[in-house]
Amino acid sequence: MTEIDYYELLECERTADAATIKSSYRKLAMKYHPDKNAGCKDSEAKFKAVSEAYDCLKDPQKRAAYDRFGHAAFRNGGGGGQQSQDFGGFSDIFESVFGEFMGGQRGGGGRQQTRRGADLRYDMEITLEEAFHGKETEITVDISAPCDTCHGTGSKPGTHAHTCQHCHGHGKVRAQQGFFVVERACPLCHGSGQVITDPCGDCRGEGRVEKTRTLAVSVPPGVDEGTRVRLTGEGEAGARGAPAGDLYIFLHVKRHALFEREGTTLFARAPISFTTAALGGTMSIPGLDGKRHEVKIPAGIQSGKQLRQRGAGMPVLQGRGHGDLVIQIDVETPTKLSTRQRALLEEFRETETGEECPQSQGFFSRLKNVIAGE
Repeated sequence: MTEIDYYELLECERTADAATIKSSYRKLAMKYHPDKNAGCKDSEAKFKAVSEAYDCLKDPQKRAAYDRFGHAAFRNGGGGGQQSQDFGGFSDIFESVFGEFMGGQRGGGGRQQTRRGADLRYDMEITLEEAFHGKETEITVDISAPCDTCHGTGSKPGTHAHTCQHCHGHGKVRAQQGFFVVERACPLCHGSGQVITDPCGDCRGEGRVEKTRTLAVSVPPGVDEGTRVRLTGEGEAGARGAPAGDLYIFLHVKRHALFEREGTTLFARAPISFTTAALGGTMSIPGLDGKRHEVKIPAGIQSGKQLRQRGAGMPVLQGRGHGDLVIQIDVETPTKLSTRQRALLEEFRETETGEECPQSQGFFSRLKNVIAGE
């Protein structure tokens, strides 16, 4: 399942503090608020998405659960006894995050401590065309996956782990040091709360083994450099049946030969002849959408002037509509002229400096006086 990260929606780093997240949300909410974008479905969808992200990250407990379990923390109603297929109910998540002993058996003694697998990173390079249209692809990763022999338990088939008698399943022990009580991981079970007396021969009691996996990845249209696509539960497997981490795919967009990008706006430079610049005309620009866009060039256009084609830019990520295509005009001066072309230009120059152009005649007259030192 492909999901866009809440931090990505709010344009914040995962280490951002509450004030930074709030400030970023306010800026985005003002930008996409329906009152400021009446009738725009894209802005309405974006406003709902950033509001949902902020509603989660502004709450310390929800944010802690999201940081640990991702979107899986809020599936199937987010708790109240319903169980998620991979992670358990929402109340179980908070118990594992904020419980006194980070988990222990229910009703006394505590439940085995589960340690979630590590999040992993994968860097993917795509073309600007693929960023425009989106992409369905597969990647191959070497990753720790649950052991097929013991099904992630770490125990030899037919056997099971036993509650650690030293810490009574808490995974932690307390020791008195002067006036203070120090709590540390149990030295016997190393914090797991259980002891495996007959470990699995394939995974040696870890419950996970190294495997090569092929994963399907859906890259949505409109992604940009640095966009992160999250594959929930596809990271490193947790030890002894603990939940897996997430796999983050960081996208890198290759440099394009024609277009440069800034947000949803595409920029291109278009050379034209000086006769087209003087007389005007039209030119055809190939777009990333596979269509050719006709651009009208007004007479007398100057080099560096920008012409804008509405809706010919990049698609809006998780929304509708497209940005614009901005074309910068570069007027080219010919370096080789035929005899006929040179004669015509000489004739044109004479009309510029002759009686037909009194302003130019006055300019050259003043320039002559300056050169003569008058």
